[in-house]
Amino acid sequence: MISNALILFATFLITVVLFIPRVANNSTWRATITPLASIIGSGFLILGPILNQAYGGYAPLVMVALCLVAFLFGSAIRLNIQAYSRQQSDPVVIKLENLSSWVLAFAYIISVAYYLNLFGAFGIRLTSLANPIYAKLLTTGVFLAILIVGWTRGFSALERMEQVSVSLKIAIIAGLIAGLALFAGEQALDNQVVFNPAQASDWSALTLAFGLIVTVQGFETSRYLGAEYDAQSRIWSMRFAQYLSTAIYITYIALIAYVFRPEDFSLSETAIIDMMGVVAPVLPVLLIIAALSAQFSAAVADTGGSGGLVVELTRGRITTPYAYALLVIAGLVLTWSANIFEIVSYASRAFALYYGLQSAIAAQHSSKMSHSRFKTAGYGLLALLGLTITIFGTPIET
Repeated sequence: MISNALILFATFLITVVLFIPRVANNSTWRATITPLASIIGSGFLILGPILNQAYGGYAPLVMVALCLVAFLFGSAIRLNIQAYSRQQSDPVVIKLENLSSWVLAFAYIISVAYYLNLFGAFGIRLTSLANPIYAKLLTTGVFLAILIVGWTRGFSALERMEQVSVSLKIAIIAGLIAGLALFAGEQALDNQVVFNPAQASDWSALTLAFGLIVTVQGFETSRYLGAEYDAQSRIWSMRFAQYLSTAIYITYIALIAYVFRPEDFSLSETAIIDMMGVVAPVLPVLLIIAALSAQFSAAVADTGGSGGLVVELTRGRITTPYAYALLVIAGLVLTWSANIFEIVSYASRAFALYYGLQSAIAAQHSSKMSHSRFKTAGYGLLALLGLTITIFGTPIET
């Protein structure tokens, strides 16, 4: 089929480009790929079906809104990177930073559960064991494997796979968009384009969007690359990663929104597999490969990040192995007590609180740096938005 050939060619071409030494070893690209991979990671797998089901033909507008909010939160973090590069200190900022670090550690714990529950769901999707119980059992097994490796050997060996899995994921996404573009074009020529009515409306539509912030989360990782890159490189890499991910997401949602009806698929964490199977037979296999590699590497990265933060914040009173154990226990509780969409909502609210605190810090920096009152007030409003999302974000109903 032409679609299979196009998808495989696009995937192969981008893979080759990303593994060219000049690209793979380029410091600017390496600084960009970390936040980019986080932003278009797990969210890419679940956003299409959710937005199509809940918002119908208005899904691209919701995607634009999510990306805009993420970019505004990113601007606050970029200001904080700039301020810290000038070694500014303030007692209020120090207290807010300590609190936001605790919130981020907690958010990482939830995000690991999010990643590994997606890993479990996609891991059994095309097998005879395609059942939620088996998905949770697989997730549990991976949690325990990560605990054993982290407890006994650390994550250095596992972390080596990160750049390979990230590049593979980006290449598969390029192939998916190429296949979707061909499919959408064929549907348009056959007058099969649809405009679905929104299922969510009014306040529920807004609170559902609040609960999806985690799907465009990840840009904040640039802030924590200070050991490898200077402030300007991190600021530039975060901004570029957000521009590029916004273009990818909006293109992806626009291509999906007008060619699939809600009745064409049942909403689940792996609904994208059913949808993409209609586009091209090769896509489900490629998506599962991307999902498994991406979710595992992301879970390892966030486990390490959370463990490191807990050790730092407790000044070593909780050691790294025990921090990993606490994370795994919390992750297993979430796995067996909540569905994936509830976990997505919890993660969104945790990250929204972190972004709100970072925005409050940015407002404080802005006032000290003699920025305009309008800009300082804008960061203050972002802090309130983060708090509002934390309180009112809700999961989609399935």
